[in-house]
Amino acid sequence: MTHPFVTALTNHSLSELQMIPKSDLHNHAGRGGNRRYIEAWANTPIRPPAAKFASLAEMQEWFTSHVKCHCPGFGGYLKRIEASFVQAACDRIELLSMSFGPDEIGLLGGMEAFIHTMDTLRRQYSPQTRFLPELSLLSSTNVDLISDQLEEIFSYRWFHSIDISGQELAQPIRNFQAIYRQAKTAGLVLKAHSGEFGTADEVMEAVETLELQEIHHGIAAAQSPQIMKWLASHSIRLNVCPTSNVMLGRVNGYSSHPIRTLYDYGVPVTVNTDDLLIFDQSVSEEYLNLYTAGLLSAAELDVIREAGLAAY
Repeated sequence: MTHPFVTALTNHSLSELQMIPKSDLHNHAGRGGNRRYIEAWANTPIRPPAAKFASLAEMQEWFTSHVKCHCPGFGGYLKRIEASFVQAACDRIELLSMSFGPDEIGLLGGMEAFIHTMDTLRRQYSPQTRFLPELSLLSSTNVDLISDQLEEIFSYRWFHSIDISGQELAQPIRNFQAIYRQAKTAGLVLKAHSGEFGTADEVMEAVETLELQEIHHGIAAAQSPQIMKWLASHSIRLNVCPTSNVMLGRVNGYSSHPIRTLYDYGVPVTVNTDDLLIFDQSVSEEYLNLYTAGLLSAAELDVIREAGLAAY
């Protein structure tokens, strides 16, 4: 019997896709909501990006001047987090890994207040979603100054995973080794952004140096059959964000996205949103984009969807 997800894709039906369980395992908190939700709250239109972004810095500048300006301060931050959980419920995201930075914990007054606020928002707006919070460190983090803070954060056993995001290779990846050993001891899943802008060799270096279990993006691995075979044999999952890659100029379009090559080599992959408030594509729309482009079949995309739901 044909799965409803396959039928929804072949029908090109976004409304049907939105009713089917999915995961979103690469989602930055405060950027995971729907633009229309923020527009309605702020009572103002948000114009989409006029063109692809030339860099992460240009993307951040657009986000600040087109989105954050309409929801500033503490209240605006909470509204954007609320929007992320509302989006998860609307798109039937049953497994959500959403990342937060240490500065966000400080904004809410420390871990106890932070945990209470986030858990309350999740229960209120997306009660059916299994929430897997992720601690995300900037690649420019001064690792010597943050160790004590991380020890206190880890002691709460609330975060499920750890990540490094921002400009790749802002400093040598080995500088994070001590922090990742600390996170591993605390039982966190080890992830990092790699291979979004860098090379396949840099993906491999990050995995081996930090003992990563997952990579956010990782699409540069498609440059190396040897590295793809290694990732596949070691079950290192890549949490891929197609529209993000297109809008940041990492690929020309959906029809040439390297998720096809990664899938063919047996590398575990998932489909995710990254920054939905910027890229304006839900998980359902990401699947539909890949199917409409003819890159992956409906059955193949269903295999990817199932793997995402079974991730943990």
